Formats: sequence, structure tokens, C-alpha cells
Amino acid sequence: MTSTEALLEQIRSGPSGPHIAAVFDFDGTLIDGYSAAALYSHRFRNFDIGPGEMVRLVRASRGPTLTEERFVALVEEGLRSLTGRTEEDVLELGERLFTQGIAGTLFHPAWRLVKAHQRQGHTVAIATSATQLQVAPLARELGVEHVLCTRLATEGGLLTGKVDGRSLWGPGKIAAVRAFAAEHGVELAASHAYANGDEDVPLLDGVGHPHPVNPQPELAVEAAQRGWPVLRFASTKSGRFDPVPALRTAALFGTLFASAGAGIALGALNGDRRQGVDLATSMFSALAGPLADIDVEVIGEEHAWSHRPAVFFINHQSTLIDFLVATRVIRSGFTAVAKQEVKRMPVVGQLFDLAGVAFLDRSNRARAVEALKPAVETLRAGTSVVIAPEGTRSLTPRVGEFKKGGFHLASQAGVPIVPIVVRNAGEIMWRNARTARAGTVEVVVHPPISTDGWTSADIAEQSRSVRELYLDTLDHWPVPSSTGAQPEN
Repeated sequence: MTSTEALLEQIRSGPSGPHIAAVFDFDGTLIDGYSAAALYSHRFRNFDIGPGEMVRLVRASRGPTLTEERFVALVEEGLRSLTGRTEEDVLELGERLFTQGIAGTLFHPAWRLVKAHQRQGHTVAIATSATQLQVAPLARELGVEHVLCTRLATEGGLLTGKVDGRSLWGPGKIAAVRAFAAEHGVELAASHAYANGDEDVPLLDGVGHPHPVNPQPELAVEAAQRGWPVLRFASTKSGRFDPVPALRTAALFGTLFASAGAGIALGALNGDRRQGVDLATSMFSALAGPLADIDVEVIGEEHAWSHRPAVFFINHQSTLIDFLVATRVIRSGFTAVAKQEVKRMPVVGQLFDLAGVAFLDRSNRARAVEALKPAVETLRAGTSVVIAPEGTRSLTPRVGEFKKGGFHLASQAGVPIVPIVVRNAGEIMWRNARTARAGTVEVVVHPPISTDGWTSADIAEQSRSVRELYLDTLDHWPVPSSTGAQPEN
């Protein structure tokens, strides 16, 4: 077995160039489980699947490894319900399934491996027996151009319910990869492949650097016999009847409401709302993590205290976990900028309003600019501001384009920007999750970036530069030092 970090270091220190490929299986390798489950759940909710088909699917999943022919028969049985629909309709369905659930099953270590190969200039491809409706959204998020998958046949622009050409199951997958390698000048003997299924032995055997990922039983035996180092990714899922995630999430929200209540009471008693907000954020940062079994590991924490007030940037994956990170790192003396929709959230919206959060209507630029004016005055009065420069939560670790509002805000107030880079908030609680997982959120706080002398013309370039800092940090995560400055009490 090998660790993800060790493999990442091997990739970074190894040869580069497009003649080396990195081929990733999809189901069970890039994501935890099978994307077809999301499609069948959709069909089941729409009463579009019969008991006979369900029985055959269960038998297939529990039986021996499928032949290529039997796999195609099962796929075409499932595709029958899509007959007569346009390819555009089906791809739109795939986007919805990705947003609703598939994105939450992403293996974040696999994401980091893809990005490491891309940084080395390797030719990255996804090779999967799944169809384009299942794999296309994640390929886009990963920035993977080459997708080898089972294609859906069309006639007159409409789906026929059949597979177009050979499926990419077992022998079909390695055949497609060999054809791709010949077309793109790829040397398979120098290339990498990642896969989990028993049927993927031919794929792994066909490259110089095979990487079984959470291998199924037959693949695990083959890997042991051949000396292939195995990668183990932690599951993204909890047991259906496991009450712990719900209790953990209840602890997070309970602590949030209790902290807010204590802060409101103190503010009312002392006539000082700022003091009440500081009590609430400090109390939440101290209690929420331990109660929910979520640790926050911070590198460069001293940079959060060297220049106050400041505009703190945080990449945005999970509202609740990002708030936990903000309170843990910044502790006190801050408020935030949030989108208008948050204000309408029950309880949370009211609490944020009491804390002086500036709410932006991103659909109206004039209103958004107007809403930032109180935040400028807040900064000039000595209170820091937290903002998500992407503007909205990401479904995956992908860093979106940065909005320019935070840069204008810091420049107008004459305060520095402090970048807070969060690596894995989405692993703990992804955007559409209802419950939180236990784990460690990893954070890097960079030194403050001065905005002295900035003009409006500088903002676009600064936006690109700071976003690149986030991308570089996520791709080359620093090693924690044994010592570090601590904030003053």
C-alpha cells in the first residue's frame, strides 16, 4: 500500500510532458460508489423502473465479474427509458444528478492526483464504462479534456436506447486506451492508470505505473500477486442508519445558536453589539469543533493577527464549515459579506444581520456596490471583514473565478487582504450535504497583501494573481512547521 502524499511527491518529482498519460477510471476511483445509482434513484422516484429490472441489477452486482456482452445488455436495459430524448436533454439530466448527489461522492485525494498530473503536463484522461451523462460534469470540474466512455447511440438527433460502438468494460476499456495512446503519442509504458474494479485488471496491466484504488476482491488478489501498490481512499459516505453524523451536525447548529444567544444577551446587557458578536464567534470557535469531532489545522496562523483590520478571503465550499474556519482563525473583531440569499435563511439570516453582515444582491451590480459601502466604513472603524471571493460555494475543490468586490473593498478602505486557503471543507460537509463528517479541515493563512497604491486598473490583475496563489497552495500544500506564533489574548 502507498499513501496519496507519497504518490503525489513521486509524480511531482518524476518526468513531465504529454507523452505520459494518467488514465482514471470513474466509478469507485474518482467517486465513491457508482454514478448509475443516482440515475436509477431518479428513475425510481419517477416510477420509471420495474421490479424485474431491479432484480437483475441486484443479481449482477452480487454475481461474478460481468462479461463485456452482459454489461452492454444491462446498460441498454437501463437506457431504454431514455429512448426518444435528445442528447442535450440527457446531458442536462446528468448535470442535475451531479449537483444533487454525485459531486458529494468525489474522492478528494483523487482530485489532488489529477491536478498533480496536470501540473506535470501529463495527458490526463478519464476512461470509464459509464456514459457521458454520468461522467461529463465531473470531467468539466476537473478540467479533463479527454473522456473515453460508453457512448449513447442517436438517430435523427434522438437517443435509440442502444450503445454506440463498443462499451468501455474490461477489454473494451484497454482497447480504447490503446487507441487513444496511439492517436495522441502517449507512451503507455511510462504512463499511469487508476482503477478499482475486478474488470480493470487489463487496464492496469497495460501501463507502466498501475494504481489500484480501493480494489475489489479479484483486483486486490491480482495486485498482491503482481506487487502493485494499493491506494486507499476513505469513504465519503456514512451508514444509512448511523445516527452519529446527524448528532454531529446537530452539535454544530446547536453551538451556533447557543453562541449567538449568549452574544445577543451580552450585547443587550452592555449595550455593545460588537462585544456580543465577539463573544459569539469566540464561543463557537472554541466549542463547535470539539463537540462535532472536527479539528481545524492551521499553517501560518500568525498572519491572521499581524495586520488588523483586514479583508480576509476564504475559498468557499461549505457555509457552516467555512464559518467554523473563519471563527477558529480570526476569532474576534470581524464581520462578513454574504449573498442576499443568506439573509432569507431561517435563524441564520437573522443572526448574521445582527452581526452586521453586509448582504450583496449579485444579480444587481449597482445594489451590490451600494451594499459594500457600509463594509468600507466598518473596516475604517477597525472591524475586519470576511468574504468569499468566488461569490458562491463550489461543488468540488475547484477554485472558481474571483469576483472583484473584495479587492475594491480592501482598496477603498486602505486595508490589506489576508488569503485563507481551505483545502478540504467539502470533504467534511460538501455544498448540498445535510450532515457533517468527522475529520480535520486543513488551512493555510498567507501573509497580508498590501493594497497601498492600488487603482481600479490594478484590480483585474490582482484578482488573477491572488487566485493563482490559491491554486498553487492547493497544488503544493506546505508542510506544517513544528512551531508557530500564537495570537495574543
